[in-house]
Amino acid sequence: MQAFAAEQAPVIERAEGFFLFDVDGRRYLDGISSLWCNVHGHRVPEIDAAVRAQLDRVAHTTLLGLRSPPSIELARRLVEAVPRGLNRVFYSDAGATAVEVALKLCVQYHAQRRDRPGQRRLFASVGGAYHGDTFGSISVGRSDHFHRAFAGMLFDSVALPSPVTYRIPAGETEESYLQFCFDEVERVVAQHAHELAGFIVEPLVQGAAGILVHPLGYLKHVREVTRKYDVPLIADEVAVGFGRTGTLFACEQEDVAPDVMCLAKGITGGYLPLAATITTDEIYSAFLGEPHEGRTFFHGHTYTGNPLGCAAALASLDLFERNNVLDNAARNSDILREELQQLARHPHVGEVRQKGVMIGIELVEDRDSKQPFPAERRTGHRVTLAARKRDCIVRPLGDVVILMPAPAMPGDLVRELCRATIESIDEATSL
Repeated sequence: MQAFAAEQAPVIERAEGFFLFDVDGRRYLDGISSLWCNVHGHRVPEIDAAVRAQLDRVAHTTLLGLRSPPSIELARRLVEAVPRGLNRVFYSDAGATAVEVALKLCVQYHAQRRDRPGQRRLFASVGGAYHGDTFGSISVGRSDHFHRAFAGMLFDSVALPSPVTYRIPAGETEESYLQFCFDEVERVVAQHAHELAGFIVEPLVQGAAGILVHPLGYLKHVREVTRKYDVPLIADEVAVGFGRTGTLFACEQEDVAPDVMCLAKGITGGYLPLAATITTDEIYSAFLGEPHEGRTFFHGHTYTGNPLGCAAALASLDLFERNNVLDNAARNSDILREELQQLARHPHVGEVRQKGVMIGIELVEDRDSKQPFPAERRTGHRVTLAARKRDCIVRPLGDVVILMPAPAMPGDLVRELCRATIESIDEATSL
């Protein structure tokens, strides 16, 4: 383990296309799209030009009592792109803050709604979910590995079982366990409907839990149940949005329109911190009234709607259309599936999970028994180091190796990434 203690992470000083360069001039393929946010590559001329043009006007001005052309235009473009009924945009600066806004919106909405106002302060979420690292987002997406230090400081929430079947309780089959997970949605929501402010879910894929892919129909089922019991559905598309699951937004794949949607990461093409929480006219209307009524949503960020970020986001949306990025992402999804098929019987690969260009490769000591490697071995980290020797950047979640090529990455580079990763897994698991 001494090698880990002495390890020095590369110092990245520049980038070009889909490559990063360290201070020694060494080039690395960006296999995780700079923590799941880069879309079109680095130093993209169109986005660079948009940011420079905005910089010649103003770098930042508050949206508290003022407005700006880029934020107005971006709000319009987002409303046109997201599922039907989402018409009102609130900006912040990160995925966690987008979630915080969603949680507070839902609580205050119930307190101020014109019909049946009341106190609802409980949230439902899926077990193992991750929604950020602020106290509110931890409360609805806590991970013992990440957040055990904050036990006792979080508000209550209710977690439903995650509908995935790689490891299931004793006595269950895959079919019976999935049915249980579906049934629990209605049981829990019905039991707590009178106190549920909202149900938050990562649509289709639980990202930081290890790329856990939900079965077809689960998201639609959650939407139907929450609508039946008048519980707002919050779709956290921070990680899965902007092409990573194969459509611009993951909710599209099951024709789901949530009551609140959270966006960040890829919204600016991975250039600048920006986030948006988008909601319906119904929720928005609960905050309207005379100033003395105190119905305002008192939540603000200094850099809310930053013009540079909004300019980058507008340029990124243009590139989605101009360069047919979603078609490219679909081709890359096929390439990933084809190349990683080599791991189907690898003795130390328990499962390869994929949705679009989101990949999780779970490493195990024994494939047949699903016995994990000892945690102190840090097998996933060994893969990171082995990949770095092959001029690729990957990053594990424990012993789940994550690949997340940018949706616009050329197919030949995706193949290069896969092959370097397979070699790295072979090296790391054989030591």
